[in-house]
Amino acid sequence: MHSPPRGGLEDERMRRLLGYSLVQAAIPTTNLFLKHVGEPFDLRRVEYSLLVLVDSNRDVAPKQLARALAVSVPYLTVTLDRLEARGLLGRSRSEVDRRSQHVRLTRKGADLVKKAEAVALSMEKELLGHLTPGESALLFELLQRVSAHRRG
Repeated sequence: MHSPPRGGLEDERMRRLLGYSLVQAAIPTTNLFLKHVGEPFDLRRVEYSLLVLVDSNRDVAPKQLARALAVSVPYLTVTLDRLEARGLLGRSRSEVDRRSQHVRLTRKGADLVKKAEAVALSMEKELLGHLTPGESALLFELLQRVSAHRRG
């Protein structure tokens, strides 16, 4: 299926590249995220992802979060500091290994994640509404297979 040129430019050769197609798909995703989650909840995409990961993983270590989000530990530390200052999460020393920290959501953080996640799921339904359930499932499966190479 041939779609019209983007921005009035012929991009057929670029559409053969996965990176270009991913960036093009990220544009509406990013715009919807900013409109429905980012601005209303004052969250960057990485902050939202981090909060959901912390909510899903009890006593997660900062180093694990940095690996999962593909960010540097210093960047993650700044992000954790910002979220901690907002009262959304806290860090504590491990009882087993005092050298390591655990990150946990506060009640305020858990409440925010619950609200933001409901909005994000609704937003995704809107974004993927033109796909059949099978197409949507296939899209996620294929993206997960592509992303698996970064861990391998």
